[in-house]
Amino acid sequence: MTIFDNTQTQESATDSNCTSNPANGNNQSTLREHVAISMQNYLKQMNGQPLNEVYDLVLTQVEEPLLHAIMEHTRNNQTKAAKVLGLNRGTLRKKLKRYNLL
Repeated sequence: MTIFDNTQTQESATDSNCTSNPANGNNQSTLREHVAISMQNYLKQMNGQPLNEVYDLVLTQVEEPLLHAIMEHTRNNQTKAAKVLGLNRGTLRKKLKRYNLL
């Protein structure tokens, strides 16, 4: 299982409390598990305050580090990065400019 494994259902990730199991030799959490934990922590920190536009908040918080990591992984090759991300190269360039990653 990789950190990007999305075959696990949300229900099973929640049931396992999003923890890895060192006894099985599984000491890596999935991306889904990290997101679930982060969202639970965020909602607890909000402590009942009104929430607005959480979807956009999450996407903007995730997009920049995602782009940065993929650009590092592809050694700043935009064509490869666009393919890895499943984006058009022009769309990738626009996003990279938005976050000053060019």
